[in-house]
Amino acid sequence: MTEKKLLMGNEAIAFGAIEAGVQVVTGYPGTPSTEALETIARHAEKCGVYAEWSSNEKVALETAAGAAYSGAKALVTMKQVGLNVASDPLMSLTYIGVKGALVLLVADDPGPHSSQTEQDTRSFGHFANIPVLDPASPQEAYELTKLAFEISHQFEVPVILRTTTRVSHSSGDVELLNSEPSPVEAFCEGFTKDRRWTIFPRLTAERHPWLENVQVQLSDLFSELKYNSVSGSGKIGIMASGVSALYVKEAVKGFEELFTLFRVGTVYPFPEKAALSFLKGIEKLIVVEELDPYLEEQALQLIGRAHLPADVYGKKNGFFPVSGEYNVDIIIDCINKVLAELGETSRLSHSAPAIPRSGLPPLPVRAPTLCAGCMHRTVFYAFKQASKQLKKDFQVETIFSGDIGCYTLGNAHPLNMVDTCLCMGAGMSIAGGLSRANPGVKQVAFIGDSTFFHSGIPAVINAVYNGSDVTLAVLDNRTTAMTGHQTHPGIGVTVLGSPSKAVDISDVIRSCGVELVRSVDIDSLENSLEGCIEAAKEAVEFKGPSAVVFKGKCVGITKPVIRFEIDTESCTGCGLCVKQLGCPALFLPAGEEKPVIQDSCSGCGLCAQVCPSGAIIETGVKK
Repeated sequence: MTEKKLLMGNEAIAFGAIEAGVQVVTGYPGTPSTEALETIARHAEKCGVYAEWSSNEKVALETAAGAAYSGAKALVTMKQVGLNVASDPLMSLTYIGVKGALVLLVADDPGPHSSQTEQDTRSFGHFANIPVLDPASPQEAYELTKLAFEISHQFEVPVILRTTTRVSHSSGDVELLNSEPSPVEAFCEGFTKDRRWTIFPRLTAERHPWLENVQVQLSDLFSELKYNSVSGSGKIGIMASGVSALYVKEAVKGFEELFTLFRVGTVYPFPEKAALSFLKGIEKLIVVEELDPYLEEQALQLIGRAHLPADVYGKKNGFFPVSGEYNVDIIIDCINKVLAELGETSRLSHSAPAIPRSGLPPLPVRAPTLCAGCMHRTVFYAFKQASKQLKKDFQVETIFSGDIGCYTLGNAHPLNMVDTCLCMGAGMSIAGGLSRANPGVKQVAFIGDSTFFHSGIPAVINAVYNGSDVTLAVLDNRTTAMTGHQTHPGIGVTVLGSPSKAVDISDVIRSCGVELVRSVDIDSLENSLEGCIEAAKEAVEFKGPSAVVFKGKCVGITKPVIRFEIDTESCTGCGLCVKQLGCPALFLPAGEEKPVIQDSCSGCGLCAQVCPSGAIIETGVKK
């Protein structure tokens, strides 16, 4: 007997994994994948599941692989750029295979909403010969998670469950076998020593034909599954996968007689038999999919091999956008373009908005910014002042390399303190390269605490080994802030809430061979800005690799105990606090000469330290 429960897509995946008997869950936090592991962690003790936030996605996958080698069922969670980090072990793992089961939840981010790239994991699965399942809703996310474990165990291969932001973060009624997770089977076979687990060129050569044969078997199996379904009997075919299939169903409401929809839920290996049966019944094909033209290419190949007379309308001939997130309105417009090309008189219609849009003012633009009172703002401003002094005294410019995290927002006006940003852990490495091509220019690299553990340490070692004249500024607010305040190795608490040994960042940097390492506790300094400027100047003026670890609280998870206000009699209206800091708590009302401090003030006191007239004063405990 099933029960319905309102679940987010990521929560549905967690319930599906527990019902599938998952025993080991690893991952690295990354929007939009994070909630899946967090949901499992909340039920881990009751269900007997081991869960961890690993130091990065590569480590997470390798840890899960060790469990799967031993016959355990394992799940790894990450976002699409995390798959890049995990790709090295994954490309080899697909040849070796697993003994238990290994599922990778990889959440793509069309838009993108919170990512560096719009890469499409379906194409990665094709490249790596890894099965890819593509759910369209929380219900399918739940069901396909369980199917992924079954396929992985049956065929002894890792399986990717590919979601997108709209599937991971949408909510819906999900029919569950158990509304409350129950304990999973604790038994697994254990590791058996076998040459299979040690990859050598000879083993790869032996396993590659096996791997290709698995793809054929899976294609045949997928063609029989309900997740690859045909609906309608119109003369124009539409092929879609993931949430795009739901957009299509909504877009063609009232015009169903025109179309036949082939919904693809298991995108790789491509379900050729089911697709061929569908294609033989149509002459015109519209392909709707976010990001890469993956389905379109599969359809074109199949049409060519089978010598079918179907014309294809998709991304490759300009009928659909080649990037960005889709929605119902975009799909309606694109399908109408195809209908016009085909000479059809019918046109899909947009649903009338519930509220008339005409006459409404435009929504205000809110640029991303550091939170009011964020410790990062103090550090950025300190380095800005230190670099100005360096330029004044020695006529030396400074380049600031950033990294992935909240501190990327240091690039915004008026701070303007991030000159480069590429990927996690790259700031220090890029600074090293800049130092070789820009002699006489000082290099500063910013990195966060979680990112330091993720992939910053090798860059520090490289700087020491090659003698790079680079200063590393670690912004340690003791959390993985941007993805929702997850734990990491520097905190001393695991995702399960149990205490662990906290790894000290300063000790790690010293052990890498950096000679000048300073630690600044921003919260304990009476005048934190002055102390930060002194530490920044000392580190930047040092010849060779240097580092400053700035420790402070994340205002997103700490309750402020004081706040500040502006003494209007003392304030001269110079606007320095607003113009230089960009704190969202500071506001200059229209038509006014003097700023005000809003309730979002968290009491960091940075504005009071930069005010030349002493007009910003502490008001006591914030209620």
